[in-house]
Amino acid sequence: MITDWLYALAQATPEKTFLYFADRQITYRQMADMVSVCAQRLHAQGIAAGQNVAMLCGNRPAFLIAWFAVSELGAVAVPLNTGLIGDGLRYTLTQSESTVLLIEPNLLEEKRESLSLLERALAVTLIDEVMEQHVSEAPRWSLAKRPELRDPNSILYTSGTTGLPKGAVLPHGSYVAAGIDMVQSLQMTANDRILVFLPLFHANPQMYAVVSTLRAGASIVLLPKFSASHFFDDAIRYGATGFTYVGTVLSILEKQVPEARHDHRLKWCVGGGAPERVWREVQGRFAVEVRELYGMTETGGWVSMNVDGATRFGSVGRARAQVDLSIRNEQGQPLGVGQKGEIVVSAGTSQKFFTGYWNNPQATASTLRDGWLYTGDRGWLDEDGYLYFDGRVKELIRRGGEMIAPTEIEQQLLKHPAVRDCAVVGVADEMMGEEVQALVVCVGVGIDAAALRQFLIGKVPDFMLPRYIGFVDAIPKTETQKVKRHELAGLGVKVVDLAARQA
Repeated sequence: MITDWLYALAQATPEKTFLYFADRQITYRQMADMVSVCAQRLHAQGIAAGQNVAMLCGNRPAFLIAWFAVSELGAVAVPLNTGLIGDGLRYTLTQSESTVLLIEPNLLEEKRESLSLLERALAVTLIDEVMEQHVSEAPRWSLAKRPELRDPNSILYTSGTTGLPKGAVLPHGSYVAAGIDMVQSLQMTANDRILVFLPLFHANPQMYAVVSTLRAGASIVLLPKFSASHFFDDAIRYGATGFTYVGTVLSILEKQVPEARHDHRLKWCVGGGAPERVWREVQGRFAVEVRELYGMTETGGWVSMNVDGATRFGSVGRARAQVDLSIRNEQGQPLGVGQKGEIVVSAGTSQKFFTGYWNNPQATASTLRDGWLYTGDRGWLDEDGYLYFDGRVKELIRRGGEMIAPTEIEQQLLKHPAVRDCAVVGVADEMMGEEVQALVVCVGVGIDAAALRQFLIGKVPDFMLPRYIGFVDAIPKTETQKVKRHELAGLGVKVVDLAARQA
């Protein structure tokens, strides 16, 4: 288990700082002691091995203490999105069969009404400051039978961009493999300090930052949330050497910090979703190597990555160690070099990827087939084995017999200096089946819709040019910055029909 690494480091380097948070520094020994005491307290409250334990907690030391303690007990952590309320919160608590909820006091007040309508019994325990108080050399909690690598560590709910969220069951082995592989891929050492501002309830910081920190004996710098205006100040203050990113984080930095910044120790960043132009700008302007990767919760964090000595701009890198990549057509047949299809992956060890969706055998069967994991994402491989991401299969726009990936248009729109953010979606059309609609968030003064379409001419094929363009204040997204395409149609935005203008 990953907590074995924590306790080993607490013995080997007890005074080494594990966590920087605000003005606090928590050593490895202090973290191990607090985890052990927390495990004893939770056990006294009836939490036992195999029990599903939901967690609602923001980015603070108590999240890590509670998560590690639940793991030490052999229970299964179910970290939930802190923004969940109402039916969404009740659904995940019920579907996960959690019997206990660990929650921050301020979040309890916010969720009280939602929790009161639950139809099943749920014991509520506060995650409070008591968990974060220093204790002196507490004995390690010890289980009679230690969990095995195939046993579940956590259930992480997918973003749910379409339909109800699914709980991906991640075994202990998935976290162990992530720690080992990420340290090797990033060439991490004990001198690294990873800046974490993404929500800890997601796979990204868990897989890319927390477990790799424990594997390398490095340090975490934990921030409550991302702030572009304070980003470099925080990096300098804590001496951060790397950070994890998702979605638009790099795009926001590139737009909001136009001047070169080399007055920091940041060497690399790791994540997915960086447009090639932004990737190049970040590396040149900030002297930070972008380790663009492709992955999802179900794949134990990632399946391919650009690493030192093996990087290709625009790609999401080569396959991770002991992972096989394949591109398949709709019939499940392998495609050749350069041909686009569904990304399908297989792991050399059964513990590296998720084991299935909790209480959802139908979704599990459709995703795990004949030893392969069907991602639902589209991509292609070049002659050297580099993978290129091309959007979600289910998000493809079918226009006049042509299959259009929204991301291809979005990446070009983002190159316009007046475009801060955008989302492209298909809308029903009687003649063409679907037409292309783009919703745009402008930087400062707006831009004419026709001018935006003109900007795309020559950058995308004519059949990809949006017929409809509308302007919005923000694009609805998940916590991991995935576009909620199913919500775009309900925004009620007035769009410009460019075909009508041309007529």
